Amino acid sequence: MANNQEQFKAFHDVINATSSRRKTLKRNRDILRDKIKKYFKDNHGDYIQPTFYWQGSYAMRTLLNPIKDENGLGAYDLDDGIYFESDDINKRKSIDWYHKEVYEAVKDHTDSGSEDINPCVRVKYADGHHIDLAIYFFLTTEDKTMLAHRAEPWHESNPDEMINWFSYECNTKTKLRELVRFMKAWCEYKNSEGSEMPSGCIMSMLTSKYYQWNDENRYDIAMRDILKNMYDDLSIEGHFHCFRPVAPYEDLFGNYTKERKDIFLKELKSFKEDAEKAIACKNQHDGCVRWQKHFGDRFSCSTAKDVDEDASQQKFSGTIKKNSQYA
Repeated sequence: MANNQEQFKAFHDVINATSSRRKTLKRNRDILRDKIKKYFKDNHGDYIQPTFYWQGSYAMRTLLNPIKDENGLGAYDLDDGIYFESDDINKRKSIDWYHKEVYEAVKDHTDSGSEDINPCVRVKYADGHHIDLAIYFFLTTEDKTMLAHRAEPWHESNPDEMINWFSYECNTKTKLRELVRFMKAWCEYKNSEGSEMPSGCIMSMLTSKYYQWNDENRYDIAMRDILKNMYDDLSIEGHFHCFRPVAPYEDLFGNYTKERKDIFLKELKSFKEDAEKAIACKNQHDGCVRWQKHFGDRFSCSTAKDVDEDASQQKFSGTIKKNSQYA
């Protein structure tokens, strides 16, 4: 049985965002926050002043080093939440007002510009990353957080509760955060090849739901088992769902077309089958190549031994130990 644990460990070092990169992103975030605070203080000093909460992959600590494009750029998709808190629902303004004012605050923040899109205001940076600014109204009397989404009416959304949920899952499930990074890296690679894959948020939920660890403490075995659990359930008629574990508890697969669903299930089935074959392989390098097919060249096989287990064992069995009575 091929063991590609060392290749997975090396791959994780490649995809996991470095501390220096995280510091740079945090610095950009803090400068952006200060600009928004100043704008609202100068232009709407008599209104609720914004507060902020980091959300998404940075807050969940699953941020990846992105695959670089032909220009050497990689797209970090970061999320920051802007909150307007009040105990009076009548102080809540229109969704369009919040979007317009936040956009005005940040539109000239970088040379790459900003854009007001339905779920958020996006600030773009020259190195390829962007920060999505989601806007919320928090009604303190009801402990209710509502998202300002331009294409939808106000509705409850709790990114902070999602982060708390994921932190608890990681505290109770061995290596869950690393396994989520692997799943996200798979989706990122397939996206780069043209397949529309689920978001990192969805993959975090699915990886936790179908999580399975092993006595051998190996990433490759865990990945095989999670992929099998995931495909075997989601491929059952009527089972293709991913319900958010916190309010508003919606099905994040609910808006998938049949075509997009079929694409994901096809990719998932292919990955599951190759994972099973990789573990069953007698040759470590052959097993590694099967993993590389789904992760791309960042999953290196340069350290994998191109030797069949049977040949290795046969060679060993023909060697007499020097301290043996037969030596």
